[in-house]
Amino acid sequence: MNIQKTIQKLAAGQTITIAALGDSLTYGWMVKKGYLDFLRQMLTAKYPGSIIKIINRGIPGDTAEGGLLRLHAHVIKTNPDLTLIQFALNDAFSGYPLVEFQNNIMEIVKKIKKYTLSEILLMTSSALDEREKHTVEHYYNCLKFVAEKESVPVALVHEYWEAKISGGTQFSLLVQEDRVHPTEEGYRLMAEAVMELV
Repeated sequence: MNIQKTIQKLAAGQTITIAALGDSLTYGWMVKKGYLDFLRQMLTAKYPGSIIKIINRGIPGDTAEGGLLRLHAHVIKTNPDLTLIQFALNDAFSGYPLVEFQNNIMEIVKKIKKYTLSEILLMTSSALDEREKHTVEHYYNCLKFVAEKESVPVALVHEYWEAKISGGTQFSLLVQEDRVHPTEEGYRLMAEAVMELV
């Protein structure tokens, strides 16, 4: 499970289009640079001959159901080379049923496969403190299940964060005052987690 076609295009110096479908973490809530800004910088540094176009379709407060409803207009019409899909936090905190969350993610993946040639990369979101970690973990497991079922890769952002925290990075430096939305440093780590697959 990889995004080999995208990597080959980047290595060949071709232009690629990345569509990012998600919530406020995709949007880049309350920061000057979100993970997509860092991702563009990292991709440009690694593949300096390529032109990288990123279409940010993150909407604060959105859920996987909302992503599915706007999929055609926001992703399929753009015919991207790669689609990044990042949902879970709003679904979890609003008590959205797990099975429906999973079905919505599955349907997003299936429709992208059916109507585009885009490769797909699922993403988990930020790690949370112990009080809220277990609520969201079940939704992250749904993303892993869909990734395996549909043979698409998943960037385990929360695990990348947890590894950094175990290595000495302070959790408080990665999140804003609400302890959910990333700071710019947190967004940089999100981009690094994606880059591990690119």
